[in-house]
Amino acid sequence: MQCDAGAERQYPRQPVLAVGAAVVRDGKVLLVLRGREPGRGLWSLPGGVVVSGETLRAAVARELREECGIEVAVAETAEVVERMIPDAEGRLQYHYVILDYRARWLRGELTASEEIEDARWVEPDSLNQYRMTRGTADVIRRLLARSRGKVRDLGG
Repeated sequence: MQCDAGAERQYPRQPVLAVGAAVVRDGKVLLVLRGREPGRGLWSLPGGVVVSGETLRAAVARELREECGIEVAVAETAEVVERMIPDAEGRLQYHYVILDYRARWLRGELTASEEIEDARWVEPDSLNQYRMTRGTADVIRRLLARSRGKVRDLGG
């Protein structure tokens, strides 16, 4: 169920609902290098737009399969993030409400789709080495701190 990345995402009449996932495998977190706007060339959590009639958790699983070639077990919602991105003239070009979930890798080899330029399992201590979309590192840190039951410095 591929989602159309059509013009309705730019200059939307209302916010676009999307999901993302902080996927953990062997203590590492999955980051993807965005291949499309907004945020092209920046590292982020994988995810995408929810399709009408699709549950939020099903959207997370589908996006991970499509973007990265992996199957995941979707856990609880980690964060609700709102992204409003203006164009050069100050008009609202993108407006997303993103529900980021925690997920655990189940199977599959990590591969990048045409929507992303790269995908990597990243040690939490090396997050500061990646140029990420605004707020992504903080979401990851909060998620990992909650999942371990303690706050810990993850570097950066």
